[in-house]
Amino acid sequence: MLEAAVSFILVLGVLIFFHELGHFLVARWAGVGVLKFSLGFGPKLWSWKGKETEYMLCVIPLGGYVKMLGEEDGEEVLEKDKARSFEKQSLSRRTAIVLAGPIANFLLAYGIFASVLAVGLPLYVPQFESLMPMVDSVLEESPAERGGLQVGDKIVAIDGTRIDTWHEMTEIVIENPDHELTIEVERAGGLLNLTVTPRSVEAVSQGGEPILIGQIGITRMTGDVSIESVSPVYAIVDGAYATWRWAELMVVGIVKIVQGELSAKNIGGPILIADMSAQAASQGFLNIVLFVALISINLGIVNLLPVPVLDGGHLMFFAIEGIRGRPLEERGREIAHQVGLFLLLSLMTFAFYNDIMRYL
Repeated sequence: MLEAAVSFILVLGVLIFFHELGHFLVARWAGVGVLKFSLGFGPKLWSWKGKETEYMLCVIPLGGYVKMLGEEDGEEVLEKDKARSFEKQSLSRRTAIVLAGPIANFLLAYGIFASVLAVGLPLYVPQFESLMPMVDSVLEESPAERGGLQVGDKIVAIDGTRIDTWHEMTEIVIENPDHELTIEVERAGGLLNLTVTPRSVEAVSQGGEPILIGQIGITRMTGDVSIESVSPVYAIVDGAYATWRWAELMVVGIVKIVQGELSAKNIGGPILIADMSAQAASQGFLNIVLFVALISINLGIVNLLPVPVLDGGHLMFFAIEGIRGRPLEERGREIAHQVGLFLLLSLMTFAFYNDIMRYL
């Protein structure tokens, strides 16, 4: 438990630091006054006041923020400081400041991927189709063959539980050695119910204890892209390609959830991230670094969603301003922010609920 908490705080701390650093550096470049740079929310654990900026470390490690001069609606700014306020900057400069956070997250992931490739290690990027529970082959004399599973079948449910990914399917199979399972598959446009009993196989748990797991004898459809650089110079380009492919995979996943093709139960919150951080840390330095890269891409994408209170919401307002030739009225922005905050809190609550149900 302690390992998970420490891993979670370290991983999230790195991601938040780079995200807010992006906003901070571009704001300073644009000549905007930065009043606060905070990692975390709530009461201060530590702070240091520079020439203008107060740097803070706060109790709740679930985010961070950069407070700029004149950033909030109705904020009073001294006449001598107005030229340095956020609201007085050109549309292009405000856009650059807001975009800098997500871009910093993508650059962090790119730097990690390029570094891994530069030292000669390969990277694997799964295709979305390879994550789906599609049967690519059926072993002879296996439980799957005896139960009637065929190549090309898509597993949609097991014992009434909806299945969206190969991982979800294997988890159920592994946990049910010698237990009869009713597997619903999609075949040739129709649905079939098959009965399969996973064979019992000896294995070793993460703690080194002997255990029995279930296997049914099928393999998944693969389409994973292996990226390997022939030299550090090529790693510069290959790192960008790896970042793009992972970002593309995550965007497709979000679209599938919105379309209902992928269950919303796949949305995870802080408990899932903490657990995955601990697992990655237990597997060595390389795994935890790659995990940071993947979560950093995810954070960058989520922040670009056009939801008020997120960076993407600010960019949406800037786009409206560019089209109209003037900003949206203050009252309209207030209502939009209230709606956005409600949506964000609802999503966080739902993700936390998923976390609890996942580990019950």
